[in-house]
Amino acid sequence: MSAASSRSSYIPWIFVAAFTLVFAVNGTMMWLAISSFSGLYGNGAREREYHYNRVIAEQKARDALGWKIDTSWRADDNRLQIAVTQADGSGLAGARINAQLVRPAEKEDPLPLTLAEVGDGRFSGHVNLPKRGNWDLDILVVAQGHNFAITKRLFLR
Repeated sequence: MSAASSRSSYIPWIFVAAFTLVFAVNGTMMWLAISSFSGLYGNGAREREYHYNRVIAEQKARDALGWKIDTSWRADDNRLQIAVTQADGSGLAGARINAQLVRPAEKEDPLPLTLAEVGDGRFSGHVNLPKRGNWDLDILVVAQGHNFAITKRLFLR
């Protein structure tokens, strides 16, 4: 056997090794993707699809109210404040508010909040956070015969 022939005999094995490496890396990536998928997706997406026109009408009705919700977080005493204002800029007095915090990337139960009205459309409450970081604040305001729901992303320290 010549030197050129012995050198060319291992070249097919290089291709086999390269493809084996590619399959191993792809298999590892697939395993990681499948095992780490939390199953999270938008709540009620299928239901919203079937009733799309109703959902659009609800959003337009909500936008027509002109209500605005502002949030602020005071990290020094773990206090969350929510201000609900009407289209003219005045506070929405007499509103009832339900709020909860949800971790956007974890499958944990929502953290219900108890917020007291402290003034003209302003609500405040102490929040005992189990973890710092990104939270979705789901807010439902009920006032004047209307429901106004909104979700705000907050980074709480």
